[in-house]
Amino acid sequence: MFRRLLSQNPRRGAATAFFTLTAFYGGDIALSSPDVPSRPTNVAISISAPLRQLLLSSSEIFSWEFSRPSFFSTSPAGFSTRDSSTMSPCPDSSKEASGENRDNVPLGRKSIAKAAAAAGPAVVNISAIQDYGVLSAKSIGCGTIIDSNGTILTCAHCVADFHRTRRVTKGKVGVTLQDGREFEGTVINVDFVSDIAVVKIQSKTPLPVAKLGSSSKLQPGDFVIALGCPLSLQNTITSGIVSCVDRKSSDLGLGGLRREYLQTDCAINQGNSGGPLVNLDGEVVGVNVMKVAAADGLSFAVPIDSVTKIVEQFKKNGRVVRPWLGLKMLDLNEMKIAQFKEKDASFPDVKKGVLVPVVIPGSPADRAGFRPGDVVIEFDGKSVGGIKEIIDLMEDQVGKPLKVVVKRSGNKLVTLTVVPEEADVDK
Repeated sequence: MFRRLLSQNPRRGAATAFFTLTAFYGGDIALSSPDVPSRPTNVAISISAPLRQLLLSSSEIFSWEFSRPSFFSTSPAGFSTRDSSTMSPCPDSSKEASGENRDNVPLGRKSIAKAAAAAGPAVVNISAIQDYGVLSAKSIGCGTIIDSNGTILTCAHCVADFHRTRRVTKGKVGVTLQDGREFEGTVINVDFVSDIAVVKIQSKTPLPVAKLGSSSKLQPGDFVIALGCPLSLQNTITSGIVSCVDRKSSDLGLGGLRREYLQTDCAINQGNSGGPLVNLDGEVVGVNVMKVAAADGLSFAVPIDSVTKIVEQFKKNGRVVRPWLGLKMLDLNEMKIAQFKEKDASFPDVKKGVLVPVVIPGSPADRAGFRPGDVVIEFDGKSVGGIKEIIDLMEDQVGKPLKVVVKRSGNKLVTLTVVPEEADVDK
């Protein structure tokens, strides 16, 4: 039978022969009867010399046919169909949980469930009454408890009249935990630019706490889950992937100061606002703030690294202080630099930096001597290659002179001193 299979197509025949052999002579075989309790029975199989010789002579065919990854998948019982000699070591489950082997470990059946179980208990439902004179409306959103003192991260528009007066709604909101406990929360801080707010609750019993991760470690394609209460349906979990890690507010047609968002395809709806975006380690990597109403799979979250800085400024200044230079800036890379050099041979010789295409008249940058076409290569004594680096270096340094090195047309180096002003967030 096996020689007939091989004679038709040696390569496929060998494969078929192999699977036929496995089906008929499969090592340990479990036998059971309806009348007799199931009991495994070991059956020893002997292979004749001609058949053994046939299999040995076809070893090259087998090694080619079955070495491709597409042939090897996990069986329903959870065992690999590959020979153990050709398999890579099974990843350590402890390393998988910590994220060390994340690039090499496929999404497991329980990965999302474990992540949701880790962060879920700390997700709360937030309700607030919005007063509009003789009328009032109830807004519903979510939040995440981030410390044992009852500090909750949420959205500004969940606790304030965001679109009209930008005033906090009486400073009090209702907070409901997943275990059914109810509290009156106090709105501590609100930042309308980022749409981030902090609420506080007091509890005599221990509170569940979510662990904060790092959004800087995310890459497009990473799995994430969104937790919250869409349409008042509490304890709802949706999953998806990170579509973009640095979606700019200008890309979304949002005016005002520059902001960056995590774009995902997680399903979020009204009521999800303020809820956490969580990685597969169960760590909060963002705060869900909005979606595109006319499209599916376009939702946005404030990166947790940005949220952490906002919370630090809340503690330090009681508000978020944003320095303003008055520059329009553009990140440069090798391809953009080459393109600019093609158009203008006098474009500065740089490998990285931030191009200044526009200087706003009367701004701190204008008074400092910035010119359109300058390329910022150093800021406050440190080499920079992107706008985000400049923003991070400025932090909340308003009124402090900062040294900036720019390279101009013809490779002229100029050192400027700029004094940032506080941004007017209402413009």
